[in-house]
Amino acid sequence: MKPVWRVADVRAAEAGLMGTLPPGTLMARAAAGLARRCALLLADRGGVYGARVLLLVGSGDNGGDTLYAGAHLARRGAAVHALLVTPGRAHVEGLAALRAAGGRLVDRPPTVVDLVLDGIVGIGGTGGLRETAEQLAASLVRYCGRDGDRATVVAVDVPSGVAVDIGHVPLAASGRPAAVRADVTVTFGAWKPALAVGPAAPLAGQVELVDIGLGPWLRGTPALHVTEGSDVAGWWPRLGPSAEKYSRGVVGVATGSRTYPGAAVLSVGGALAGPTGLVRYAGGARSDVVRRHPSVIATDRVAGAGRVQAWVCGSGLGTDARAAAELRAVLAAPVPVVLDADALTLLVDGSLADRLRDRDAPIVVTPHDREFTRLCGEEPGADRVAAVLRLAAWMNATVLLKGDRTVIGTPDGRAYVNPTGSPALATGGTGDVLAGLLGSLLAAGLAPERAAATAAYLHGLAGREAARSGPVTAPDVVAALRPVIAPLLD
Repeated sequence: MKPVWRVADVRAAEAGLMGTLPPGTLMARAAAGLARRCALLLADRGGVYGARVLLLVGSGDNGGDTLYAGAHLARRGAAVHALLVTPGRAHVEGLAALRAAGGRLVDRPPTVVDLVLDGIVGIGGTGGLRETAEQLAASLVRYCGRDGDRATVVAVDVPSGVAVDIGHVPLAASGRPAAVRADVTVTFGAWKPALAVGPAAPLAGQVELVDIGLGPWLRGTPALHVTEGSDVAGWWPRLGPSAEKYSRGVVGVATGSRTYPGAAVLSVGGALAGPTGLVRYAGGARSDVVRRHPSVIATDRVAGAGRVQAWVCGSGLGTDARAAAELRAVLAAPVPVVLDADALTLLVDGSLADRLRDRDAPIVVTPHDREFTRLCGEEPGADRVAAVLRLAAWMNATVLLKGDRTVIGTPDGRAYVNPTGSPALATGGTGDVLAGLLGSLLAAGLAPERAAATAAYLHGLAGREAARSGPVTAPDVVAALRPVIAPLLD
Protein backbone atom coordinates (compact mmCIF):
# COMPACT_ATOMS: atom_id res chain seq x y z
CA MET A 1 0.00 0.00 0.00
CA LYS A 2 1.17 3.49 -0.77
CA PRO A 3 1.85 5.55 2.39
CA VAL A 4 0.62 9.14 2.47
CA TRP A 5 2.29 11.60 4.82
CA ARG A 6 1.20 14.78 6.58
CA VAL A 7 2.99 18.07 5.98
CA ALA A 8 4.65 18.07 9.42
CA ASP A 9 6.14 14.63 8.79
CA VAL A 10 7.43 15.68 5.36
CA ARG A 11 8.92 18.87 6.80
CA ALA A 12 10.67 16.93 9.57
CA ALA A 13 12.07 14.44 7.04
CA GLU A 14 13.31 17.25 4.81
CA ALA A 15 15.03 18.95 7.74
CA GLY A 16 16.74 15.71 8.78
CA LEU A 17 17.93 14.94 5.28
CA MET A 18 19.09 18.48 4.52
CA GLY A 19 21.33 18.34 7.56
CA THR A 20 23.37 15.64 5.80
CA LEU A 21 23.62 17.30 2.38
CA PRO A 22 25.24 20.39 0.84
CA PRO A 23 22.90 23.42 0.73
CA GLY A 24 20.47 23.41 -2.19
CA THR A 25 20.78 19.68 -2.92
CA LEU A 26 17.12 18.82 -2.21
CA MET A 27 15.84 21.67 -4.36
CA ALA A 28 18.18 20.63 -7.17
CA ARG A 29 16.87 17.06 -7.00
CA ALA A 30 13.26 18.22 -7.02
CA ALA A 31 13.79 20.65 -9.89
CA ALA A 32 15.61 18.05 -11.99
CA GLY A 33 12.80 15.54 -11.53
CA LEU A 34 10.19 18.18 -12.32
CA ALA A 35 12.01 19.31 -15.46
CA ARG A 36 12.39 15.71 -16.63
CA ARG A 37 8.63 15.11 -16.37
CA CYS A 38 7.88 18.39 -18.15
CA ALA A 39 10.24 17.44 -20.96
CA LEU A 40 8.40 14.15 -21.43
CA LEU A 41 5.09 16.00 -21.63
CA LEU A 42 6.49 18.45 -24.15
CA ALA A 43 7.86 15.58 -26.23
CA ASP A 44 4.24 14.65 -26.93
CA ARG A 45 3.57 18.21 -28.13
CA GLY A 46 6.43 18.68 -30.57
CA GLY A 47 9.46 18.63 -28.29
CA VAL A 48 11.14 20.87 -25.74
CA TYR A 49 12.99 23.02 -28.27
CA GLY A 50 10.77 25.95 -29.21
CA ALA A 51 8.09 25.06 -26.69
CA ARG A 52 6.46 27.93 -24.80
CA VAL A 53 6.48 27.42 -21.05
CA LEU A 54 4.80 29.65 -18.48
CA LEU A 55 5.92 29.56 -14.84
CA LEU A 56 3.47 30.81 -12.21
CA VAL A 57 5.87 31.57 -9.39
CA GLY A 58 4.99 32.24 -5.77
CA SER A 59 7.33 32.89 -2.88
CA GLY A 60 9.36 30.33 -1.02
CA ASP A 61 10.83 26.98 -1.95
CA ASN A 62 7.91 25.90 -4.16
CA GLY A 63 8.59 28.90 -6.38
CA GLY A 64 12.30 28.04 -6.27
CA ASP A 65 11.64 24.49 -7.50
CA THR A 66 9.61 25.99 -10.33
CA LEU A 67 12.26 28.53 -11.33
CA TYR A 68 15.08 25.97 -11.35
CA ALA A 69 12.98 23.57 -13.43
CA GLY A 70 12.25 26.43 -15.82
CA ALA A 71 15.99 27.04 -16.12
CA HIS A 72 16.51 23.36 -17.08
CA LEU A 73 13.89 23.69 -19.83
CA ALA A 74 15.27 27.03 -21.06
CA ARG A 75 18.72 25.50 -21.48
CA ARG A 76 17.12 22.87 -23.73
CA GLY A 77 15.67 25.54 -26.01
CA ALA A 78 12.24 26.22 -24.54
CA ALA A 79 10.94 29.79 -24.42
CA VAL A 80 10.34 30.11 -20.68
CA HIS A 81 8.36 33.00 -19.23
CA ALA A 82 7.95 33.54 -15.48
CA LEU A 83 5.05 35.44 -14.00
CA LEU A 84 5.79 36.36 -10.38
CA VAL A 85 2.62 36.17 -8.31
CA THR A 86 4.36 37.94 -5.40
CA PRO A 87 6.94 40.26 -7.02
CA GLY A 88 9.89 40.98 -4.77
CA ARG A 89 9.47 37.72 -2.84
CA ALA A 90 10.60 35.20 -5.44
CA HIS A 91 13.38 32.72 -4.68
CA VAL A 92 16.52 34.79 -5.40
CA GLU A 93 18.88 32.01 -6.53
CA GLY A 94 16.19 30.33 -8.61
CA LEU A 95 15.35 33.60 -10.33
CA ALA A 96 19.02 34.18 -11.13
CA ALA A 97 19.32 30.67 -12.56
CA LEU A 98 16.30 31.21 -14.80
CA ARG A 99 17.65 34.51 -16.13
CA ALA A 100 21.10 33.01 -16.74
CA ALA A 101 19.48 30.23 -18.80
CA GLY A 102 17.60 32.74 -20.97
CA GLY A 103 14.24 32.75 -19.23
CA ARG A 104 12.25 35.98 -19.05
CA LEU A 105 10.02 37.70 -16.50
CA VAL A 106 6.62 38.84 -17.79
CA ASP A 107 3.74 40.88 -16.39
CA ARG A 108 1.08 38.91 -18.23
CA PRO A 109 0.92 35.45 -19.79
CA PRO A 110 2.04 35.10 -23.43
CA THR A 111 -0.53 34.41 -26.10
CA VAL A 112 0.68 30.88 -26.84
CA VAL A 113 1.48 28.50 -23.98
CA ASP A 114 2.25 24.79 -24.31
CA LEU A 115 2.96 24.04 -20.67
CA VAL A 116 2.15 25.81 -17.40
CA LEU A 117 4.03 25.10 -14.18
CA ASP A 118 1.93 25.87 -11.12
CA GLY A 119 4.42 27.00 -8.49
CA ILE A 120 2.15 29.49 -6.74
CA VAL A 121 1.80 27.78 -3.35
CA GLY A 122 3.36 24.61 -1.97
CA ILE A 123 2.62 22.41 1.01
CA GLY A 124 2.77 25.36 3.38
CA GLY A 125 -0.24 27.10 1.85
CA THR A 126 -3.52 27.41 3.76
CA GLY A 127 -6.97 28.85 3.12
CA GLY A 128 -7.11 28.59 -0.66
CA LEU A 129 -5.70 30.97 -3.24
CA ARG A 130 -5.92 34.72 -2.81
CA GLU A 131 -7.90 36.68 -5.38
CA THR A 132 -5.12 37.42 -7.89
CA ALA A 133 -3.79 33.87 -7.80
CA GLU A 134 -7.31 32.44 -7.98
CA GLN A 135 -8.00 34.46 -11.12
CA LEU A 136 -4.77 33.15 -12.63
CA ALA A 137 -5.79 29.58 -11.78
CA ALA A 138 -9.22 30.07 -13.35
CA SER A 139 -7.65 31.45 -16.54
CA LEU A 140 -5.48 28.39 -17.19
CA VAL A 141 -8.20 26.71 -19.25
CA ARG A 142 -7.85 29.47 -21.85
CA TYR A 143 -4.18 28.89 -22.66
CA CYS A 144 -3.42 27.00 -25.88
CA GLY A 145 -0.15 25.80 -27.36
CA ARG A 146 1.51 25.58 -30.75
CA ASP A 147 -0.65 22.63 -31.72
CA GLY A 148 -3.88 24.43 -30.83
CA ASP A 149 -4.60 22.11 -27.90
CA ARG A 150 -5.14 23.36 -24.38
CA ALA A 151 -1.94 23.96 -22.45
CA THR A 152 -0.83 21.15 -20.11
CA VAL A 153 -0.88 22.23 -16.47
CA VAL A 154 1.72 20.73 -14.13
CA ALA A 155 1.37 21.31 -10.39
CA VAL A 156 4.60 21.55 -8.43
CA ASP A 157 4.36 19.21 -5.39
CA VAL A 158 0.60 19.88 -4.89
CA PRO A 159 -2.01 21.90 -6.79
CA SER A 160 -1.88 25.40 -5.37
CA GLY A 161 -4.72 26.27 -3.00
CA VAL A 162 -5.71 22.83 -1.72
CA ALA A 163 -5.72 22.02 1.99
CA VAL A 164 -2.79 19.64 1.88
CA ASP A 165 -3.35 17.61 5.05
CA ILE A 166 -7.07 16.92 4.56
CA GLY A 167 -7.79 17.19 0.82
CA HIS A 168 -10.32 19.99 1.19
CA VAL A 169 -10.74 22.65 -1.51
CA PRO A 170 -11.99 26.07 -0.37
CA LEU A 171 -14.32 27.98 -2.67
CA ALA A 172 -13.59 31.46 -4.00
CA ALA A 173 -16.16 34.26 -3.89
CA SER A 174 -17.06 33.29 -7.47
CA GLY A 175 -18.09 29.83 -6.26
CA ARG A 176 -15.22 28.19 -8.14
CA PRO A 177 -12.64 26.07 -6.34
CA ALA A 178 -9.91 28.41 -5.06
CA ALA A 179 -7.24 26.03 -6.31
CA VAL A 180 -5.43 25.01 -9.48
CA ARG A 181 -6.73 22.10 -11.55
CA ALA A 182 -3.68 20.24 -12.87
CA ASP A 183 -3.26 17.61 -15.54
CA VAL A 184 -0.17 16.26 -13.81
CA THR A 185 1.22 16.79 -10.32
CA VAL A 186 4.91 16.14 -9.73
CA THR A 187 5.28 15.63 -5.99
CA PHE A 188 8.55 15.39 -4.10
CA GLY A 189 9.66 12.79 -1.58
CA ALA A 190 6.25 11.48 -0.47
CA TRP A 191 2.58 11.50 -1.29
CA LYS A 192 0.51 14.08 0.59
CA PRO A 193 -3.16 13.61 1.60
CA ALA A 194 -4.53 16.19 -0.87
CA LEU A 195 -3.22 14.04 -3.73
CA ALA A 196 -5.22 11.03 -2.55
CA VAL A 197 -8.39 12.04 -0.74
CA GLY A 198 -11.25 14.53 -0.82
CA PRO A 199 -12.22 16.98 -3.58
CA ALA A 200 -8.55 18.00 -3.91
CA ALA A 201 -7.50 14.62 -5.30
CA PRO A 202 -9.18 15.00 -8.73
CA LEU A 203 -7.50 18.41 -9.09
CA ALA A 204 -4.08 16.73 -8.97
CA GLY A 205 -4.59 14.78 -12.19
CA GLN A 206 -1.94 12.14 -12.75
CA VAL A 207 0.50 12.09 -9.83
CA GLU A 208 4.19 11.31 -10.26
CA LEU A 209 6.45 10.92 -7.23
CA VAL A 210 10.03 12.14 -7.54
CA ASP A 211 12.38 10.38 -5.13
CA ILE A 212 14.57 12.97 -3.43
CA GLY A 213 15.82 10.65 -0.69
CA LEU A 214 13.22 11.29 2.03
CA GLY A 215 12.24 7.65 2.56
CA PRO A 216 14.58 6.77 5.46
CA TRP A 217 13.72 10.06 7.18
CA LEU A 218 9.94 9.66 7.18
CA ARG A 219 9.13 8.62 10.73
CA GLY A 220 5.97 7.91 12.67
CA THR A 221 2.65 6.82 11.20
CA PRO A 222 1.39 7.79 7.73
CA ALA A 223 -1.84 9.77 7.61
CA LEU A 224 -3.38 7.05 5.44
CA HIS A 225 -2.58 4.44 2.81
CA VAL A 226 -3.69 4.20 -0.81
CA THR A 227 -4.69 0.74 -2.05
CA GLU A 228 -2.73 -0.48 -5.06
CA GLY A 229 -3.46 -3.23 -7.56
CA SER A 230 -0.59 -5.33 -6.22
CA ASP A 231 -2.19 -5.27 -2.76
CA VAL A 232 -5.51 -6.52 -4.10
CA ALA A 233 -3.82 -9.27 -6.09
CA GLY A 234 -1.86 -10.35 -3.04
CA TRP A 235 -4.89 -10.42 -0.74
CA TRP A 236 -7.20 -12.32 -3.09
CA PRO A 237 -7.67 -15.89 -1.78
CA ARG A 238 -5.96 -18.57 -3.86
CA LEU A 239 -7.50 -21.99 -4.46
CA GLY A 240 -5.56 -25.10 -3.53
CA PRO A 241 -6.11 -28.60 -4.94
CA SER A 242 -8.23 -29.56 -1.92
CA ALA A 243 -10.56 -26.56 -2.14
CA GLU A 244 -14.31 -27.15 -2.07
CA LYS A 245 -17.28 -24.85 -1.72
CA TYR A 246 -17.41 -24.85 2.06
CA SER A 247 -13.69 -24.40 2.61
CA ARG A 248 -13.76 -21.36 0.34
CA GLY A 249 -16.27 -19.72 2.68
CA VAL A 250 -20.04 -19.30 2.73
CA VAL A 251 -21.59 -15.84 2.72
CA GLY A 252 -25.12 -15.11 3.90
CA VAL A 253 -27.08 -12.31 2.25
CA ALA A 254 -30.05 -10.81 4.09
CA THR A 255 -31.12 -8.09 1.69
CA GLY A 256 -34.07 -7.13 -0.44
CA SER A 257 -37.78 -7.67 0.12
CA ARG A 258 -40.96 -8.16 -1.85
CA THR A 259 -40.98 -4.39 -2.37
CA TYR A 260 -37.31 -4.20 -3.39
CA PRO A 261 -36.32 -7.53 -4.95
CA GLY A 262 -33.68 -5.85 -7.14
CA ALA A 263 -31.53 -5.05 -4.12
CA ALA A 264 -31.39 -8.75 -3.29
CA VAL A 265 -30.53 -9.75 -6.84
CA LEU A 266 -27.76 -7.16 -7.05
CA SER A 267 -26.18 -7.85 -3.67
CA VAL A 268 -26.21 -11.59 -4.38
CA GLY A 269 -24.64 -10.85 -7.77
CA GLY A 270 -21.84 -8.95 -6.03
CA ALA A 271 -21.34 -11.83 -3.58
CA LEU A 272 -21.17 -14.40 -6.38
CA ALA A 273 -18.41 -12.40 -8.07
CA GLY A 274 -16.30 -12.75 -4.93
CA PRO A 275 -14.07 -15.62 -3.81
CA THR A 276 -16.49 -17.62 -1.65
CA GLY A 277 -17.78 -21.02 -2.68
CA LEU A 278 -21.43 -20.67 -1.70
CA VAL A 279 -24.04 -17.95 -1.21
CA ARG A 280 -27.01 -18.40 1.12
CA TYR A 281 -29.87 -15.93 0.70
CA ALA A 282 -32.44 -15.11 3.37
CA GLY A 283 -35.29 -12.74 2.63
CA GLY A 284 -38.51 -11.79 0.93
CA ALA A 285 -37.03 -11.79 -2.59
CA ARG A 286 -36.27 -15.49 -2.49
CA SER A 287 -37.97 -16.41 -5.76
CA ASP A 288 -36.37 -13.52 -7.67
CA VAL A 289 -32.91 -14.42 -6.41
CA VAL A 290 -33.18 -18.11 -7.30
CA ARG A 291 -34.57 -17.27 -10.73
CA ARG A 292 -31.59 -15.03 -11.49
CA HIS A 293 -28.96 -17.01 -9.55
CA PRO A 294 -29.89 -20.71 -9.43
CA SER A 295 -26.72 -21.71 -7.54
CA VAL A 296 -27.87 -19.78 -4.45
CA ILE A 297 -29.46 -21.62 -1.51
CA ALA A 298 -32.42 -19.47 -0.49
CA THR A 299 -34.76 -19.28 2.47
CA ASP A 300 -37.19 -16.73 3.90
CA ARG A 301 -35.46 -15.97 7.19
CA VAL A 302 -31.95 -15.54 8.58
CA ALA A 303 -32.71 -18.12 11.25
CA GLY A 304 -33.25 -20.81 8.61
CA ALA A 305 -30.31 -19.98 6.38
CA GLY A 306 -27.76 -22.36 7.85
CA ARG A 307 -24.11 -21.79 8.72
CA VAL A 308 -22.22 -18.93 7.10
CA GLN A 309 -18.83 -17.26 7.65
CA ALA A 310 -20.14 -13.71 7.12
CA TRP A 311 -23.43 -11.85 6.67
CA VAL A 312 -24.45 -8.97 4.41
CA CYS A 313 -27.52 -7.14 5.62
CA GLY A 314 -29.56 -4.10 4.72
CA SER A 315 -29.88 -3.29 1.02
CA GLY A 316 -33.61 -3.06 0.26
CA LEU A 317 -34.45 -4.85 3.51
CA GLY A 318 -36.96 -2.24 4.64
CA THR A 319 -37.30 -0.71 8.08
CA ASP A 320 -40.37 -2.44 9.48
CA ALA A 321 -40.55 -4.85 12.43
CA ARG A 322 -39.69 -7.84 10.26
CA ALA A 323 -36.58 -6.11 8.93
CA ALA A 324 -35.50 -5.16 12.46
CA ALA A 325 -35.89 -8.76 13.57
CA GLU A 326 -33.73 -9.97 10.69
CA LEU A 327 -31.05 -7.42 11.56
CA ARG A 328 -31.09 -8.59 15.18
CA ALA A 329 -30.63 -12.17 14.01
CA VAL A 330 -27.68 -11.16 11.83
CA LEU A 331 -26.03 -9.24 14.68
CA ALA A 332 -26.50 -12.23 16.97
CA ALA A 333 -24.42 -14.43 14.67
CA PRO A 334 -20.75 -14.72 15.79
CA VAL A 335 -19.39 -13.92 12.31
CA PRO A 336 -18.28 -10.76 10.45
CA VAL A 337 -21.16 -8.59 9.25
CA VAL A 338 -21.57 -5.95 6.52
CA LEU A 339 -24.32 -3.42 7.27
CA ASP A 340 -25.61 -1.28 4.42
CA ALA A 341 -28.54 0.98 3.52
CA ASP A 342 -31.70 0.05 5.51
CA ALA A 343 -29.63 -1.70 8.19
CA LEU A 344 -27.96 1.66 8.89
CA THR A 345 -31.35 3.36 9.11
CA LEU A 346 -32.50 0.74 11.61
CA LEU A 347 -29.39 1.39 13.70
CA VAL A 348 -30.21 5.10 13.86
CA ASP A 349 -33.96 4.76 14.42
CA GLY A 350 -33.95 1.74 16.74
CA SER A 351 -32.14 0.44 19.78
CA LEU A 352 -29.70 -1.77 17.89
CA ALA A 353 -26.65 0.49 17.87
CA ASP A 354 -25.51 -0.68 21.32
CA ARG A 355 -25.22 -4.23 19.99
CA LEU A 356 -22.41 -3.18 17.69
CA ARG A 357 -20.00 -2.19 20.44
CA ASP A 358 -20.68 -5.43 22.32
CA ARG A 359 -19.93 -7.77 19.39
CA ASP A 360 -16.69 -9.71 19.25
CA ALA A 361 -16.93 -10.42 15.50
CA PRO A 362 -15.99 -7.64 13.04
CA ILE A 363 -18.52 -5.21 11.60
CA VAL A 364 -18.19 -3.15 8.42
CA VAL A 365 -20.65 -0.33 7.74
CA THR A 366 -20.88 1.20 4.26
CA PRO A 367 -22.60 4.61 4.42
CA HIS A 368 -22.76 7.30 1.77
CA ASP A 369 -22.57 10.88 3.02
CA ARG A 370 -26.23 11.24 3.98
CA GLU A 371 -26.23 7.93 5.85
CA PHE A 372 -23.00 8.94 7.55
CA THR A 373 -24.67 12.15 8.72
CA ARG A 374 -27.58 10.21 10.20
CA LEU A 375 -25.23 7.79 11.97
CA CYS A 376 -22.86 10.43 13.26
CA GLY A 377 -25.17 13.40 13.81
CA GLU A 378 -23.02 15.62 11.59
CA GLU A 379 -21.74 15.71 8.03
CA PRO A 380 -18.31 14.29 7.22
CA GLY A 381 -17.07 17.84 6.68
CA ALA A 382 -13.79 18.96 5.17
CA ASP A 383 -11.63 16.29 6.81
CA ARG A 384 -13.23 13.05 5.65
CA VAL A 385 -10.47 10.84 7.03
CA ALA A 386 -10.79 12.24 10.55
CA ALA A 387 -14.59 11.97 10.37
CA VAL A 388 -14.43 8.31 9.34
CA LEU A 389 -11.96 7.47 12.08
CA ARG A 390 -14.16 9.12 14.73
CA LEU A 391 -17.19 7.10 13.62
CA ALA A 392 -15.15 3.88 13.42
CA ALA A 393 -13.93 4.31 16.99
CA TRP A 394 -17.41 5.17 18.29
CA MET A 395 -19.12 2.23 16.54
CA ASN A 396 -16.25 -0.22 17.07
CA ALA A 397 -16.61 -0.97 13.38
CA THR A 398 -14.71 -0.58 10.14
CA VAL A 399 -16.33 2.32 8.27
CA LEU A 400 -16.35 2.48 4.47
CA LEU A 401 -17.48 5.99 3.50
CA LYS A 402 -18.50 5.81 -0.14
CA GLY A 403 -17.54 8.54 -2.58
CA ASP A 404 -15.30 9.39 -5.51
CA ARG A 405 -12.35 8.62 -3.20
CA THR A 406 -13.85 6.09 -0.81
CA VAL A 407 -12.31 6.33 2.67
CA ILE A 408 -11.98 3.32 4.98
CA GLY A 409 -11.30 3.72 8.69
CA THR A 410 -10.70 1.11 11.40
CA PRO A 411 -11.52 1.28 15.12
CA ASP A 412 -7.80 1.35 15.99
CA GLY A 413 -7.16 4.46 13.89
CA ARG A 414 -5.88 3.21 10.54
CA ALA A 415 -7.16 4.86 7.35
CA TYR A 416 -7.16 3.78 3.72
CA VAL A 417 -8.36 5.46 0.54
CA ASN A 418 -9.46 3.91 -2.74
CA PRO A 419 -8.05 5.45 -5.95
CA THR A 420 -10.33 3.76 -8.52
CA GLY A 421 -13.63 5.52 -7.83
CA SER A 422 -15.74 6.76 -10.70
CA PRO A 423 -18.70 9.16 -10.91
CA ALA A 424 -20.29 6.50 -13.11
CA LEU A 425 -21.05 4.56 -9.92
CA ALA A 426 -23.37 7.30 -8.67
CA THR A 427 -26.48 5.40 -9.66
CA GLY A 428 -29.03 3.22 -7.88
CA GLY A 429 -28.04 -0.26 -6.81
CA THR A 430 -24.27 -0.05 -7.21
CA GLY A 431 -23.86 0.11 -3.44
CA ASP A 432 -25.79 -3.16 -3.15
CA VAL A 433 -23.23 -4.78 -5.45
CA LEU A 434 -20.37 -3.41 -3.34
CA ALA A 435 -21.90 -4.77 -0.12
CA GLY A 436 -22.30 -8.26 -1.59
CA LEU A 437 -18.72 -8.36 -2.84
CA LEU A 438 -17.45 -7.12 0.52
CA GLY A 439 -19.37 -9.82 2.36
CA SER A 440 -17.92 -12.51 0.11
CA LEU A 441 -14.39 -11.30 0.87
CA LEU A 442 -15.06 -11.35 4.61
CA ALA A 443 -16.47 -14.88 4.39
CA ALA A 444 -13.33 -15.96 2.54
CA GLY A 445 -11.25 -14.88 5.54
CA LEU A 446 -9.95 -11.41 4.69
CA ALA A 447 -9.50 -8.96 7.56
CA PRO A 448 -12.18 -6.23 7.52
CA GLU A 449 -9.90 -3.43 6.31
CA ARG A 450 -8.44 -5.59 3.55
CA ALA A 451 -11.87 -6.83 2.51
CA ALA A 452 -13.18 -3.24 2.40
CA ALA A 453 -10.16 -1.95 0.48
CA THR A 454 -10.31 -4.84 -2.00
CA ALA A 455 -14.05 -4.50 -2.57
CA ALA A 456 -13.83 -0.73 -3.09
CA TYR A 457 -10.89 -1.10 -5.49
CA LEU A 458 -12.54 -3.75 -7.68
CA HIS A 459 -15.93 -2.06 -7.53
CA GLY A 460 -14.33 1.14 -8.81
CA LEU A 461 -12.58 -0.67 -11.64
CA ALA A 462 -15.86 -2.36 -12.59
CA GLY A 463 -17.58 1.03 -12.69
CA ARG A 464 -14.92 2.39 -15.00
CA GLU A 465 -15.11 -0.67 -17.21
CA ALA A 466 -18.89 -0.50 -17.43
CA ALA A 467 -18.73 3.22 -18.27
CA ARG A 468 -16.83 2.46 -21.47
CA SER A 469 -20.12 1.40 -23.06
CA GLY A 470 -22.18 4.39 -21.92
CA PRO A 471 -24.33 5.21 -18.89
CA VAL A 472 -23.85 2.67 -16.11
CA THR A 473 -26.51 0.62 -14.34
CA ALA A 474 -25.94 -1.64 -11.35
CA PRO A 475 -26.31 -4.87 -13.43
CA ASP A 476 -23.55 -3.50 -15.68
CA VAL A 477 -21.28 -3.30 -12.64
CA VAL A 478 -22.06 -6.90 -11.67
CA ALA A 479 -21.23 -8.01 -15.22
CA ALA A 480 -17.97 -6.00 -15.24
CA LEU A 481 -16.71 -7.43 -11.94
CA ARG A 482 -15.67 -10.75 -13.41
CA PRO A 483 -13.42 -9.24 -16.15
CA VAL A 484 -11.64 -6.99 -13.62
CA ILE A 485 -11.23 -9.84 -11.11
CA ALA A 486 -10.02 -12.41 -13.69
CA PRO A 487 -6.44 -11.05 -13.89
CA LEU A 488 -6.07 -11.66 -10.13
CA LEU A 489 -6.53 -15.38 -10.72
CA ASP A 490 -3.68 -15.72 -13.23
